[in-house]
Amino acid sequence: MPSPFSSLLKPLRGRALRLGIAPDGLALVRTSAWRHERALLLGQVRAGGADPAAIGVALSVLLGEHEVGGMTMSVVLSDDLVRLWQVAPPQGATRLADLEGAAALRFQALFGTSAGSGAAGWRICADWDAAHPFLAAAVPQALLDQLAQAAATHGFVLVEVVPQFVAALNQYRKLRRPNAWFGVVHGGVLSVAAYDGRQLAAVRTAPIPAGADRDWLEGHVAREALRVGLGRPERLQICGPAPRGWASSAGRLKFACTLFEDETDPLWPDSARLALTGRAP
Repeated sequence: MPSPFSSLLKPLRGRALRLGIAPDGLALVRTSAWRHERALLLGQVRAGGADPAAIGVALSVLLGEHEVGGMTMSVVLSDDLVRLWQVAPPQGATRLADLEGAAALRFQALFGTSAGSGAAGWRICADWDAAHPFLAAAVPQALLDQLAQAAATHGFVLVEVVPQFVAALNQYRKLRRPNAWFGVVHGGVLSVAAYDGRQLAAVRTAPIPAGADRDWLEGHVAREALRVGLGRPERLQICGPAPRGWASSAGRLKFACTLFEDETDPLWPDSARLALTGRAP
């Protein structure tokens, strides 16, 4: 599925910037097209919460410490800054407006408010599909405005703004197995895309309790399967810093669990690991 909020611009060959934004912190990472050059953590700052104005202040501090003019920048937002939901297309839908209306109505039903418009509203984008359920995402317009202002002030080219979950789905799409669910771990939270065959059925998010072991994971998956009316998946594929004990082991027959290798420096903060979600290998 195409990353929401992508521009038509593509990163230039050579070095590029990636920015991870979460309510508790921001991190700026420089990547390179050259395989011999590893990603470099340029800097990080603490944030004062999810308020776009507070994030804008932290962003100004972080970017003011580095020369970013003329470089391309991809931004990955932690999923607690956005809204993610599954939309069933209305029967007989033939126009994009029909799908946009269905996404807006579902947003209001799930989150108790309309997406609205202007700085106080949310920007909705999705993998629009008139024949099958699709994933939709919404980002606060005020946060997008902060990023646009930062690009104008500091002279970088903003090429993409994407929720972490969508970035991870895109990154691992070729590795997703049939009849498998897909999960992302970040900041002590597990987000799971439940699939019915190849079709998205639901996106579910839950905090990971301290000491969560494989038994907790199996119970959690079983409960989520009941909630969305599906059978337990044959496999769960997870990216991010998941507990190593979740991986498949001898004697585990309920479902297999694959943990994708995390090549990020384990000493890096969560916001830096967030920034690299979805990067090309």
